[in-house]
Amino acid sequence: MTKRKPPSRNRERGSGRSRDFQKDQGHRPHRGDAVRRPERADAASRRGSQRDAPAKGRLADRPRERSAERPKEQARERPRERPKREHAPRERPQREHSQPGGPYWLYGHHAVAAALANPDRKILRLAQAGAEEVPVVEGHEWEQVPPDVLEGWLPPRAVHQGLAAKVHPLPDRGIEDVIAEAEGQEHAQVVILDQVTDPQNVGAILRSAAAFGALAVILTERNAAPESGALAKAASGALEHVPLIRVTNLSRAIELLKKGGFWIAGLAAEGTQTLADAKLTGKVGLALGAEGPGLRRLTREHCDLLVRLPTGGAIDHLNVSNAAAVALYELVRQGKD
Repeated sequence: MTKRKPPSRNRERGSGRSRDFQKDQGHRPHRGDAVRRPERADAASRRGSQRDAPAKGRLADRPRERSAERPKEQARERPRERPKREHAPRERPQREHSQPGGPYWLYGHHAVAAALANPDRKILRLAQAGAEEVPVVEGHEWEQVPPDVLEGWLPPRAVHQGLAAKVHPLPDRGIEDVIAEAEGQEHAQVVILDQVTDPQNVGAILRSAAAFGALAVILTERNAAPESGALAKAASGALEHVPLIRVTNLSRAIELLKKGGFWIAGLAAEGTQTLADAKLTGKVGLALGAEGPGLRRLTREHCDLLVRLPTGGAIDHLNVSNAAAVALYELVRQGKD
Protein backbone atom coordinates (compact mmCIF):
# COMPACT_ATOMS: atom_id res chain seq x y z
CA MET A 1 0.00 0.00 0.00
CA THR A 2 1.54 3.29 -1.12
CA LYS A 3 1.64 6.15 1.29
CA ARG A 4 0.08 9.43 0.33
CA LYS A 5 2.67 12.12 -0.09
CA PRO A 6 2.08 15.36 1.81
CA PRO A 7 1.35 18.35 -0.42
CA SER A 8 4.31 20.35 -1.33
CA ARG A 9 4.51 23.79 0.09
CA ASN A 10 5.87 25.10 -3.13
CA ARG A 11 2.98 23.60 -5.15
CA GLU A 12 0.87 26.18 -6.88
CA ARG A 13 -2.72 26.32 -5.77
CA GLY A 14 -5.67 27.30 -7.86
CA SER A 15 -7.82 30.29 -7.30
CA GLY A 16 -10.47 29.93 -4.59
CA ARG A 17 -8.45 27.29 -2.70
CA SER A 18 -5.70 29.43 -1.42
CA ARG A 19 -4.76 28.84 2.19
CA ASP A 20 -2.39 31.78 2.33
CA PHE A 21 -3.28 34.31 5.03
CA GLN A 22 -2.11 37.74 5.79
CA LYS A 23 0.22 38.20 8.67
CA ASP A 24 -2.26 40.16 10.77
CA GLN A 25 -5.24 37.95 9.95
CA GLY A 26 -4.18 34.79 11.81
CA HIS A 27 -6.70 31.94 11.57
CA ARG A 28 -9.79 34.07 10.99
CA PRO A 29 -12.03 33.13 8.07
CA HIS A 30 -11.24 34.50 4.71
CA ARG A 31 -13.91 37.19 4.98
CA GLY A 32 -13.80 40.87 5.32
CA ASP A 33 -14.00 42.22 8.86
CA ALA A 34 -15.77 45.33 7.78
CA VAL A 35 -18.72 43.34 6.45
CA ARG A 36 -19.33 40.75 9.26
CA ARG A 37 -18.41 42.42 12.51
CA PRO A 38 -21.08 45.17 12.46
CA GLU A 39 -23.78 42.58 11.81
CA ARG A 40 -22.66 40.42 14.74
CA ALA A 41 -22.55 43.38 17.04
CA ASP A 42 -26.03 44.51 16.03
CA ALA A 43 -27.48 41.03 16.36
CA ALA A 44 -25.89 40.54 19.74
CA SER A 45 -27.22 43.87 20.93
CA ARG A 46 -30.70 43.02 19.72
CA ARG A 47 -30.67 39.62 21.34
CA GLY A 48 -29.37 41.08 24.55
CA SER A 49 -32.07 43.75 24.63
CA GLN A 50 -34.76 41.13 23.99
CA ARG A 51 -33.52 38.96 26.83
CA ASP A 52 -33.11 41.83 29.22
CA ALA A 53 -36.55 43.40 28.63
CA PRO A 54 -38.78 40.42 29.48
CA ALA A 55 -36.40 39.22 32.14
CA LYS A 56 -37.00 42.35 34.14
CA GLY A 57 -40.75 41.87 33.86
CA ARG A 58 -40.54 38.23 34.94
CA LEU A 59 -38.24 39.00 37.82
CA ALA A 60 -40.53 41.77 38.95
CA ASP A 61 -43.66 39.65 38.71
CA ARG A 62 -42.22 36.38 39.98
CA PRO A 63 -42.84 36.92 43.71
CA ARG A 64 -46.41 38.00 43.02
CA GLU A 65 -47.13 34.98 40.81
CA ARG A 66 -45.66 32.57 43.33
CA SER A 67 -47.65 34.06 46.15
CA ALA A 68 -50.81 33.81 44.06
CA GLU A 69 -50.21 30.22 42.93
CA ARG A 70 -48.97 28.87 46.23
CA PRO A 71 -52.41 28.41 47.87
CA LYS A 72 -53.67 26.52 44.81
CA GLU A 73 -50.70 24.19 44.86
CA GLN A 74 -51.14 23.61 48.56
CA ALA A 75 -54.83 22.92 48.02
CA ARG A 76 -53.97 20.30 45.45
CA GLU A 77 -51.26 18.70 47.54
CA ARG A 78 -53.20 18.77 50.82
CA PRO A 79 -56.92 18.12 50.31
CA ARG A 80 -59.08 19.36 53.09
CA GLU A 81 -59.99 16.57 55.43
CA ARG A 82 -63.68 16.04 56.15
CA PRO A 83 -64.65 15.64 59.75
CA LYS A 84 -65.28 12.03 60.63
CA ARG A 85 -68.72 11.17 61.94
CA GLU A 86 -68.69 8.91 64.88
CA HIS A 87 -71.36 6.21 64.73
CA ALA A 88 -72.05 3.89 67.57
CA PRO A 89 -71.36 0.32 66.39
CA ARG A 90 -74.54 -1.68 66.09
CA GLU A 91 -74.43 -4.93 67.97
CA ARG A 92 -75.37 -7.93 65.89
CA PRO A 93 -77.87 -10.22 67.57
CA GLN A 94 -76.22 -13.42 68.68
CA ARG A 95 -77.97 -16.62 67.69
CA GLU A 96 -79.09 -18.64 70.67
CA HIS A 97 -78.33 -22.33 70.86
CA SER A 98 -80.78 -24.28 72.99
CA GLN A 99 -79.58 -27.38 74.78
CA PRO A 100 -81.54 -30.65 74.40
CA GLY A 101 -83.93 -30.92 77.31
CA GLY A 102 -83.61 -27.21 78.15
CA PRO A 103 -85.70 -24.14 77.31
CA TYR A 104 -86.18 -23.39 73.63
CA TRP A 105 -88.05 -20.98 71.36
CA LEU A 106 -91.40 -21.84 69.80
CA TYR A 107 -92.30 -19.77 66.72
CA GLY A 108 -95.18 -19.43 64.33
CA HIS A 109 -98.79 -18.49 65.03
CA HIS A 110 -100.26 -22.00 65.48
CA ALA A 111 -97.40 -23.36 67.58
CA VAL A 112 -97.31 -20.33 69.90
CA ALA A 113 -101.08 -20.06 70.26
CA ALA A 114 -101.41 -23.77 71.11
CA ALA A 115 -98.61 -23.51 73.67
CA LEU A 116 -100.24 -20.52 75.35
CA ALA A 117 -103.52 -22.45 75.60
CA ASN A 118 -101.84 -25.51 77.14
CA PRO A 119 -101.89 -25.34 80.98
CA ASP A 120 -99.01 -27.84 81.18
CA ARG A 121 -96.70 -25.56 79.19
CA LYS A 122 -94.48 -23.17 81.16
CA ILE A 123 -93.88 -19.86 79.38
CA LEU A 124 -90.67 -17.95 80.04
CA ARG A 125 -90.76 -15.12 77.54
CA LEU A 126 -92.93 -13.75 74.73
CA ALA A 127 -91.62 -11.72 71.81
CA GLN A 128 -93.27 -10.27 68.74
CA ALA A 129 -91.91 -8.37 65.74
CA GLY A 130 -94.67 -6.69 63.76
CA ALA A 131 -97.18 -9.53 64.06
CA GLU A 132 -100.66 -8.77 62.74
CA GLU A 133 -102.41 -10.64 65.56
CA VAL A 134 -101.07 -11.27 69.06
CA PRO A 135 -102.80 -13.65 71.51
CA VAL A 136 -103.70 -12.21 74.89
CA VAL A 137 -101.97 -14.03 77.76
CA GLU A 138 -102.62 -13.39 81.42
CA GLY A 139 -99.50 -12.85 83.48
CA HIS A 140 -97.20 -12.30 80.48
CA GLU A 141 -96.42 -9.27 78.35
CA TRP A 142 -95.24 -9.27 74.76
CA GLU A 143 -91.84 -7.75 74.04
CA GLN A 144 -91.63 -5.66 70.89
CA VAL A 145 -88.29 -6.43 69.22
CA PRO A 146 -86.82 -5.71 65.77
CA PRO A 147 -87.18 -8.54 63.23
CA ASP A 148 -83.43 -9.13 63.00
CA VAL A 149 -83.20 -9.54 66.77
CA LEU A 150 -86.03 -12.08 66.76
CA GLU A 151 -84.42 -13.99 63.89
CA GLY A 152 -81.18 -14.12 65.87
CA TRP A 153 -82.96 -16.04 68.62
CA LEU A 154 -84.44 -18.61 66.24
CA PRO A 155 -82.92 -21.24 63.92
CA PRO A 156 -81.77 -20.02 60.48
CA ARG A 157 -84.57 -19.36 57.96
CA ALA A 158 -87.26 -19.96 60.59
CA VAL A 159 -90.74 -18.86 59.46
CA HIS A 160 -91.80 -17.14 62.68
CA GLN A 161 -94.68 -14.95 61.40
CA GLY A 162 -93.61 -12.31 63.92
CA LEU A 163 -94.36 -14.44 67.03
CA ALA A 164 -92.08 -16.43 69.32
CA ALA A 165 -92.29 -17.85 72.84
CA LYS A 166 -89.48 -19.20 74.98
CA VAL A 167 -90.78 -22.24 76.84
CA HIS A 168 -89.78 -25.20 78.96
CA PRO A 169 -90.20 -28.69 77.46
CA LEU A 170 -93.42 -30.46 78.28
CA PRO A 171 -93.45 -32.81 81.28
CA ASP A 172 -92.34 -36.36 80.56
CA ARG A 173 -94.93 -39.07 80.24
CA GLY A 174 -94.47 -42.84 80.19
CA ILE A 175 -95.89 -45.89 78.48
CA GLU A 176 -97.94 -46.61 81.58
CA ASP A 177 -99.80 -43.33 81.09
CA VAL A 178 -100.81 -44.34 77.56
CA ILE A 179 -101.97 -47.78 78.69
CA ALA A 180 -104.00 -46.21 81.48
CA GLU A 181 -105.61 -43.75 79.07
CA ALA A 182 -106.52 -46.57 76.65
CA GLU A 183 -108.32 -48.57 79.31
CA GLY A 184 -112.02 -48.72 78.68
CA GLN A 185 -111.66 -47.63 75.03
CA GLU A 186 -112.78 -50.01 72.31
CA HIS A 187 -110.46 -48.51 69.66
CA ALA A 188 -107.15 -46.79 70.28
CA GLN A 189 -104.04 -46.12 68.21
CA VAL A 190 -100.48 -45.20 69.06
CA VAL A 191 -97.58 -44.49 66.69
CA ILE A 192 -94.16 -46.02 67.35
CA LEU A 193 -91.14 -44.43 65.60
CA ASP A 194 -87.91 -46.39 65.29
CA GLN A 195 -84.99 -43.91 65.04
CA VAL A 196 -86.75 -41.19 63.03
CA THR A 197 -84.39 -38.22 63.41
CA ASP A 198 -85.87 -35.55 61.15
CA PRO A 199 -87.89 -33.00 63.21
CA GLN A 200 -89.98 -32.12 60.15
CA ASN A 201 -91.10 -35.74 59.80
CA VAL A 202 -91.79 -36.15 63.52
CA GLY A 203 -93.76 -32.91 63.56
CA ALA A 204 -95.82 -33.96 60.53
CA ILE A 205 -96.54 -37.36 62.15
CA LEU A 206 -97.69 -35.58 65.31
CA ARG A 207 -100.06 -33.50 63.21
CA SER A 208 -101.51 -36.61 61.53
CA ALA A 209 -101.79 -38.34 64.90
CA ALA A 210 -103.77 -35.41 66.29
CA ALA A 211 -106.01 -35.35 63.21
CA PHE A 212 -106.86 -39.07 63.42
CA GLY A 213 -107.10 -39.25 67.24
CA ALA A 214 -103.97 -41.23 68.15
CA LEU A 215 -103.19 -41.35 71.85
CA ALA A 216 -99.42 -40.78 71.65
CA VAL A 217 -96.27 -40.89 69.54
CA ILE A 218 -93.54 -43.07 71.02
CA LEU A 219 -89.86 -42.74 70.04
CA THR A 220 -86.44 -43.48 71.47
CA GLU A 221 -84.42 -41.09 73.62
CA ARG A 222 -81.34 -41.50 71.43
CA ASN A 223 -81.19 -41.28 67.65
CA ALA A 224 -84.48 -39.41 67.49
CA ALA A 225 -85.59 -35.83 66.90
CA PRO A 226 -85.60 -33.79 70.13
CA GLU A 227 -88.42 -31.49 71.15
CA SER A 228 -87.63 -28.21 69.42
CA GLY A 229 -89.10 -25.20 67.70
CA ALA A 230 -88.73 -26.79 64.27
CA LEU A 231 -90.62 -29.89 65.41
CA ALA A 232 -93.36 -27.79 67.00
CA LYS A 233 -93.64 -25.64 63.86
CA ALA A 234 -94.07 -28.72 61.65
CA ALA A 235 -96.63 -30.11 64.12
CA SER A 236 -98.63 -26.86 63.82
CA GLY A 237 -99.83 -27.02 67.43
CA ALA A 238 -100.24 -30.82 67.66
CA LEU A 239 -97.32 -31.07 70.10
CA GLU A 240 -99.58 -29.58 72.78
CA HIS A 241 -102.31 -32.20 72.17
CA VAL A 242 -100.52 -35.49 71.42
CA PRO A 243 -97.94 -36.67 73.99
CA LEU A 244 -94.43 -37.28 72.69
CA ILE A 245 -93.19 -40.19 74.80
CA ARG A 246 -89.49 -41.11 74.85
CA VAL A 247 -88.28 -44.52 75.92
CA THR A 248 -84.83 -45.96 76.50
CA ASN A 249 -85.57 -49.40 75.05
CA LEU A 250 -88.08 -49.54 72.21
CA SER A 251 -88.46 -53.35 72.30
CA ARG A 252 -89.29 -53.25 76.02
CA ALA A 253 -91.85 -50.49 75.39
CA ILE A 254 -93.50 -52.63 72.70
CA GLU A 255 -93.80 -55.54 75.15
CA LEU A 256 -95.44 -53.24 77.69
CA LEU A 257 -97.97 -52.16 75.09
CA LYS A 258 -98.73 -55.79 74.28
CA LYS A 259 -99.41 -56.46 77.93
CA GLY A 260 -101.73 -53.47 77.91
CA GLY A 261 -103.85 -55.04 75.15
CA PHE A 262 -102.28 -53.50 72.02
CA TRP A 263 -101.54 -55.33 68.78
CA ILE A 264 -98.30 -54.14 67.20
CA ALA A 265 -98.20 -53.90 63.40
CA GLY A 266 -94.90 -53.05 61.74
CA LEU A 267 -95.10 -51.16 58.45
CA ALA A 268 -92.51 -52.64 56.05
CA ALA A 269 -92.21 -53.10 52.30
CA GLU A 270 -91.71 -56.87 52.70
CA GLY A 271 -95.00 -57.32 54.57
CA THR A 272 -96.94 -60.37 53.46
CA GLN A 273 -100.28 -58.54 53.43
CA THR A 274 -101.57 -55.02 53.12
CA LEU A 275 -102.83 -53.03 56.07
CA ALA A 276 -106.37 -53.15 54.68
CA ASP A 277 -106.26 -56.96 54.34
CA ALA A 278 -105.07 -57.34 57.94
CA LYS A 279 -108.35 -55.80 59.21
CA LEU A 280 -106.89 -54.60 62.47
CA THR A 281 -109.37 -53.34 65.03
CA GLY A 282 -109.28 -52.54 68.73
CA LYS A 283 -106.04 -51.22 70.22
CA VAL A 284 -103.28 -51.03 67.62
CA GLY A 285 -99.73 -49.82 67.78
CA LEU A 286 -98.32 -48.79 64.36
CA ALA A 287 -94.52 -49.09 64.12
CA LEU A 288 -92.60 -47.18 61.44
CA GLY A 289 -88.87 -46.99 60.74
CA ALA A 290 -86.66 -44.28 59.31
CA GLU A 291 -86.50 -43.75 55.58
CA GLY A 292 -83.95 -46.09 54.04
CA PRO A 293 -83.11 -48.56 56.81
CA GLY A 294 -86.73 -48.96 57.94
CA LEU A 295 -87.49 -50.98 61.06
CA ARG A 296 -84.52 -52.51 62.84
CA ARG A 297 -84.29 -56.28 63.16
CA LEU A 298 -85.08 -56.36 66.88
CA THR A 299 -88.09 -54.12 66.39
CA ARG A 300 -89.43 -56.36 63.62
CA GLU A 301 -89.10 -59.42 65.84
CA HIS A 302 -91.22 -57.82 68.55
CA CYS A 303 -94.02 -56.86 66.17
CA ASP A 304 -97.09 -59.13 65.98
CA LEU A 305 -97.21 -58.82 62.19
CA LEU A 306 -95.67 -56.91 59.29
CA VAL A 307 -97.97 -55.09 56.89
CA ARG A 308 -97.44 -52.88 53.85
CA LEU A 309 -99.23 -50.21 51.89
CA PRO A 310 -100.52 -51.13 48.40
CA THR A 311 -98.06 -48.95 46.46
CA GLY A 312 -97.29 -50.05 42.89
CA GLY A 313 -96.51 -46.98 40.84
CA ALA A 314 -93.23 -45.72 39.46
CA ILE A 315 -92.21 -44.83 43.06
CA ASP A 316 -93.07 -47.72 45.37
CA HIS A 317 -92.28 -46.03 48.69
CA LEU A 318 -93.58 -43.04 50.65
CA ASN A 319 -92.06 -40.53 53.03
CA VAL A 320 -92.38 -41.79 56.62
CA SER A 321 -94.75 -38.97 57.55
CA ASN A 322 -96.94 -39.64 54.50
CA ALA A 323 -96.95 -43.36 55.20
CA ALA A 324 -98.03 -42.67 58.78
CA ALA A 325 -100.91 -40.48 57.62
CA VAL A 326 -102.18 -43.12 55.15
CA ALA A 327 -101.86 -45.93 57.71
CA LEU A 328 -103.65 -43.98 60.44
CA TYR A 329 -106.49 -43.21 58.08
CA GLU A 330 -106.84 -46.91 57.27
CA LEU A 331 -106.87 -47.87 60.95
CA VAL A 332 -109.56 -45.31 61.73
CA ARG A 333 -111.62 -46.44 58.73
CA GLN A 334 -111.44 -50.10 59.78
CA GLY A 335 -112.44 -49.20 63.32
CA LYS A 336 -115.60 -47.53 62.09
CA ASP A 337 -116.68 -50.40 59.79
